[in-house]
Amino acid sequence: MRISKTDNGVLGIAALAVAVCMLPVTAPADGHADMIADALSAAWPGMAEDATVVDWEGNVLREGSNGYTCFPTPPMLTGTAPMCMDAEWMEWADAWSNKKEFEADALGISYMLAGDEGASNIDPYAEGPTEDNEWIVEGAHLMIVAPPALLEAFPTDPDNGGPYVMWKGTPYAHLMVPIGSRED
Repeated sequence: MRISKTDNGVLGIAALAVAVCMLPVTAPADGHADMIADALSAAWPGMAEDATVVDWEGNVLREGSNGYTCFPTPPMLTGTAPMCMDAEWMEWADAWSNKKEFEADALGISYMLAGDEGASNIDPYAEGPTEDNEWIVEGAHLMIVAPPALLEAFPTDPDNGGPYVMWKGTPYAHLMVPIGSRED
């Protein structure tokens, strides 16, 4: 089973929440070791040890047992942006990649401890920085999805010195929790 690109050019991870269990397991082969290492750089060592690793085409590169699925940096990026998601985040990712409604009914955590190459703080589908989309390049961080009422107490300002809500007012709103400082 393979996952295809979404219309906006971002590789989709549609239906991985269900499909991960059905995908063929392949042993690390030439080239897979680098993707696995990149994917696992998003997680803390204890979690990385037992996480499943899946490439952006939907191939399971390493089977895990702790409920987290880690992805290497998307191939269209030149920098780093690996991530590790729990089941709630996998549902979120399916909704986002397929432009479906989503509302968290539980807390979910996604780790991006290697940081990312950037995203708009206000537009879930922005493909690059513009003068008005508040483009943020974030260092190591966690992302938390939660029932919407739990996000209301947090600011949306990414420069406030702590957690902030990204994509407020959309079905994909989530809490960004910086760990350390952003690199310039």
